[in-house]
Amino acid sequence: MKGIRKLYLVLVLLVVSTLQMMAQQKITGRVIDDDGFAVSYASVQYKGHKIAVSSDGEGKFTIEKKPGLMLTVSALSYKTATVKVDEKTSFLEIKLKDDSHKLGEVVVKSKKGRYKRKDNPAVELMRRVIAAKKKSDLSNYDYYQYDKYQKITLALNDITKEQMEGKFFSKRQYLLDQVELSPYNGKLTLPVSIDETVSQHVYRKDPKSEKDIIKGQQSNGIGQVIQTGEILNTAIKDVFTDVDIYDDYVRLLQYPFPSPLGRTAISFYHYYIEDTVYVNRDLCYHLQFIPANSQDFGFRGELYVLADSTLHVKKCNLYMPHNSAVNWVKDMKIEQEYTKLDNGEWVLTKDDMIAEMHMNKLLQDLLVVRNTRITDYAFDPLPKMLFKGKAKVRHDMDAMNRDEAYWNKYRQVGLTKSESSMDSFIHRMENSKGFKYIIFGVKALMENYVEIGSGGKDGRKSLFDLGPINTFLSNNYVDGVRLRLAARTMAALNPHFFWDGYGAYGTKSHNWYYGHLFTYSLNKKKNSPFEFPMRKFVFEIGHDITSPSDDNLLHNKDNFFMTIRATTQDQMYLYQRQKFSFVYETDWGLRFDAGMRWQSNRTVGNLHYFKVNTGEEVKKIRTTEASVGIDYNPGVTYVNTKQQRLPINLDSPELTLRHSMGLDGFMGGQYQSNLTTLGIYKRQWLGSFGYVDFNIVGKMQWNKVPFTMLVQPPVNLSIFEQEATISMMKDWEFLSDRQLFWSVAWDMNGKLLNRIPLIKKLKWREYVAVKGVWGQLTDKNNPVKNTSDDVIFKFPNNSYTFGNTPYWEVVAGVHNIFKFFGIDYVRRINYLNHANVDKWGIRMGFLMSF
Repeated sequence: MKGIRKLYLVLVLLVVSTLQMMAQQKITGRVIDDDGFAVSYASVQYKGHKIAVSSDGEGKFTIEKKPGLMLTVSALSYKTATVKVDEKTSFLEIKLKDDSHKLGEVVVKSKKGRYKRKDNPAVELMRRVIAAKKKSDLSNYDYYQYDKYQKITLALNDITKEQMEGKFFSKRQYLLDQVELSPYNGKLTLPVSIDETVSQHVYRKDPKSEKDIIKGQQSNGIGQVIQTGEILNTAIKDVFTDVDIYDDYVRLLQYPFPSPLGRTAISFYHYYIEDTVYVNRDLCYHLQFIPANSQDFGFRGELYVLADSTLHVKKCNLYMPHNSAVNWVKDMKIEQEYTKLDNGEWVLTKDDMIAEMHMNKLLQDLLVVRNTRITDYAFDPLPKMLFKGKAKVRHDMDAMNRDEAYWNKYRQVGLTKSESSMDSFIHRMENSKGFKYIIFGVKALMENYVEIGSGGKDGRKSLFDLGPINTFLSNNYVDGVRLRLAARTMAALNPHFFWDGYGAYGTKSHNWYYGHLFTYSLNKKKNSPFEFPMRKFVFEIGHDITSPSDDNLLHNKDNFFMTIRATTQDQMYLYQRQKFSFVYETDWGLRFDAGMRWQSNRTVGNLHYFKVNTGEEVKKIRTTEASVGIDYNPGVTYVNTKQQRLPINLDSPELTLRHSMGLDGFMGGQYQSNLTTLGIYKRQWLGSFGYVDFNIVGKMQWNKVPFTMLVQPPVNLSIFEQEATISMMKDWEFLSDRQLFWSVAWDMNGKLLNRIPLIKKLKWREYVAVKGVWGQLTDKNNPVKNTSDDVIFKFPNNSYTFGNTPYWEVVAGVHNIFKFFGIDYVRRINYLNHANVDKWGIRMGFLMSF
């Protein structure tokens, strides 16, 4: 018995020692290119033995040691390398040679040749995988729901030893303490913002409804210091949104990338079968794919498809191609994993994204990390109350006020040391020497406002703002140099009552001007009254100088850059205005507004009002107008800057209907009028060919009115091109009482230029647009046919009516120059015989996009 025990003990020790030796038999290594740079996410495998791993973002990998076998290392756009493993092998540095010019070649069943889709096993397999999507679509169920936790971190990336030892870091211990080694890319990073969200997603098939209910949300970091810091979180969530490879297109970086499982995938991507491997005990086909043109907006990556009847994806890795024309993104990886439920369905449970951003050599690189975990899938019937309302996103009452115990319970991805100490980091930063001067400069530069008071619950938020700064100095024909001082109150002073005002002086005209907005918001605001959704009463009073084209500018007419005109704007008028209005926006994209306006206009510059019947000059006219409007923009999301709110994406269609009515004899109004406006906007994505924007606006003036109340085209006299305006026309050039404007603008996303050698390295993008406007002037408003009428005025000098053809204008340009600048050539096609018009012009724009 004792001998048996000894033998048993010896066997146990042998097994343990063998297991220990096996555990130690690992090979580590690094994959690099000819220049010594890391090759991220290369495939490292023992072909034919179902053992494979991928290198990480630094090219590092670890794989089992199999002496005598050949280790194959491959990456898209590189030549494959093969290394024999022996007993002494413990570390390998494998250098891959560039092979980007041979992307058209592929190995299929050991046969080399030009890539072909016909009789290609990889393509045939992917056709079956795409066809199987319908069976696994959760929308086949009457109901389903799941819980989602998401964490988004923004960090300064690739902090160097030289930076940490430099004066700026060494004098600020709070920065050194915040630096940590990122577990995602192995680089030193400095986290500056973290956003966490817990939500419930619910779906109902009939009647169809789908909603996200935010259960908890909190943001910490730099957004607490800069009031518009919430732009970071809002923009990052939209730019790096959730990815569903089972959709036809994956919306990422505000572009629709063709999904490797989409309906256009077979024609867009090249697929290669690598091997069959086990992924967590499930046998899978391992495929790699890359865009047919590596500079198109698409992914490269790998799929692990279950080798069973479901053909469902078990795991996928998506990367940004090395030569992609995408701006700012230096490297990106999306890693997803699917899990089998008890009912047999395969569902997404893990979705991680790591993106390294590089702006330029002057600015620090950024790291964006999005961790998403999806749990508790269920398919039971759901109560009707969950689907109440049309808003797609709804917040629980206490969503923004969850305590730490709540987050400890629902947080499914742990915080790093620096993420968990974000509050302490921000507090130390705010109390550091010189911080106020640094943040003052940053805010003035980024926000265009200077904060002159602080308060609120945390003492950080501004009470008063001085600005916009770029409106303090401007220029126009009547005033010459114009000086302006503006300020406003913020929500920290009162979250419901707001004031926004300015005073201005024209050095040439010696006129003083002013404008004031008094706002009462029905819903409490964080910072500004224009935050979505707006539900407010506004009273406006002002006295200033303007022209019709000023209403078509993207920014304030006193913005210094907007006053740089392509042509002289000399026919202007002074207005004295009082206006009362109400605006109400729903959470789901419907906006309603109504208002009353009292305004008198006095001619200045070279504008004159002459009665058509007597020739008498009228110096001033007065109008009283009531207006009502409806705007439907489903799915729109906004970011709030100090100056205004901006739609973060333009994918949502927009329909606008508005009517204003002039009241003759009411509170000084001199004219009866009815002006109706209908506008439609739609963006149509064309896959890798970019997108086309359609703008159509129709206007009709129903009554007999002076020419100042007729319809004018959307004239833009600034040097900046805007797709919904006309650039080569002058104020008052065309007058009508029925008018239709249209614009078709195509951003080709570099589809042509990215195929030209050398040019493609610049990442320029083509832009073309065709614009037209056509109108009619009925007899009742024609001064030539109503020479005895007391209402109608003579048209200004060089004013015309439309002939039998529309006005046409074409635009051809190159955008994305230096990744933020665009130059456009604008050509006027017809009506060239009009006085003082240019046939062509050069326009520009600052257009930052991915």
